[in-house]
Amino acid sequence: MAEKALKKNKKVKEGVSLSAKIFDLKGKEAGSFDLPESVFGLPWNADLVHQVVTSMESSARTNVAHAKMRGEVSGGGKKPWQQKGTGRARHGSIRSPLWRHGGVTHGPRNDKNYDRKVNKKMKAKALYTILSAKFSRGHLFFVDDLSMKSPKTKDAVEVLRSFSKVDGYKDILSKKKNAAYIALASKDVSTEKSFANINNLLVDEIRNMSPLDLMKYKYIVISNPEKGLPQITEKLTLKK
Repeated sequence: MAEKALKKNKKVKEGVSLSAKIFDLKGKEAGSFDLPESVFGLPWNADLVHQVVTSMESSARTNVAHAKMRGEVSGGGKKPWQQKGTGRARHGSIRSPLWRHGGVTHGPRNDKNYDRKVNKKMKAKALYTILSAKFSRGHLFFVDDLSMKSPKTKDAVEVLRSFSKVDGYKDILSKKKNAAYIALASKDVSTEKSFANINNLLVDEIRNMSPLDLMKYKYIVISNPEKGLPQITEKLTLKK
């Protein structure tokens, strides 16, 4: 299960300041800022996260496998043999599941609906819970600006190499799979193309951040948090 990536964490102790450091592209500390406790200071809720993540995985499932039932396979229009007098068991069609090349009983169907509804508040609360766990584990990395002048993979690798020198983020570049989820404050084509060829991370806008993405990747890199974090806190605002 995806939720096994994070173990149950304890609630942030009272009196502990939710202050986070912010870094530049060279991995040097560029300042600090306060985080909202309602988003980054929540206790771990395994039941909520499990329900939301498994529901999202189920809704994203693509139905491919499809087995034919006895009414869909070819042949079988004629009774194989007469009902009585042959000494053999009675059969009415060779399309029966008992026969070779017959229909399949309880097989997979591509018309089955796997969609599961997830309430907006539940999804947002699960997102905040995972962000709180990431923050308490030191897996949240804030960058003042991650904009690239031109799309170059070489520059993106150098940026990740600089981040790996920061204490606690050593394997952000060397981790083979699901290393980091990079959240941009707004659409940036040059930055997205720069990181596109690095297969152990995902780049997307922070407004598209979901619990499923956060559970998949170890580190969460948030660019321009002063502009991007309000987009996260507004996820609980319901439209009237």
